[in-house]
Amino acid sequence: MNEMNRAGADYIGYEYKELVVEKKEVSFYLDGFENFGWEIDERQPEIVESNKNGKTVIRLKRNRKIMNKAELTRLQRNFEDCMRQMNSLENSKTSLATAASLLLGILGTAFIAGSTFAVTHEPPLILLCIILAIPGFMGWLAPIFIYKRLVLKKTNELAPMIEQKQDEIYEICEKGHKLLL
Repeated sequence: MNEMNRAGADYIGYEYKELVVEKKEVSFYLDGFENFGWEIDERQPEIVESNKNGKTVIRLKRNRKIMNKAELTRLQRNFEDCMRQMNSLENSKTSLATAASLLLGILGTAFIAGSTFAVTHEPPLILLCIILAIPGFMGWLAPIFIYKRLVLKKTNELAPMIEQKQDEIYEICEKGHKLLL
């Protein structure tokens, strides 16, 4: 009976959390959540598993009676929001470049279609075919270079903002870590 009372005193209730993140961000999320009292749940058969979309599932647990839980939860939400903002900034690097490249490629295809119709016309309009084919082929080749140039420009433009967001995340994690001590 005495052993049962002692075992009951050591009981720890946990709360659980599952995160689905990009594979390249797993370490960053694990390091961050560790500062808010979360730890990897070792009882799961696979602690971290990847799915078919390139996402990774992370299973965490935390003591329900952790000190400063309200403040840690607030900092954790701030951390999660900063991570979403940083991911949004990362995704915006390629969005304009992709749209511009697709539009230019479609325009080039339209010129090639016009060139094809010109050459199949009775009688064939060879001069018009050549005139339409040149911008058509340019519309197929140029997107590669435009995409690279726009991504580079946007990356250079967003780099300071991403760096600032990372610094903000590190400050949040540092505050959380101090609360755990």
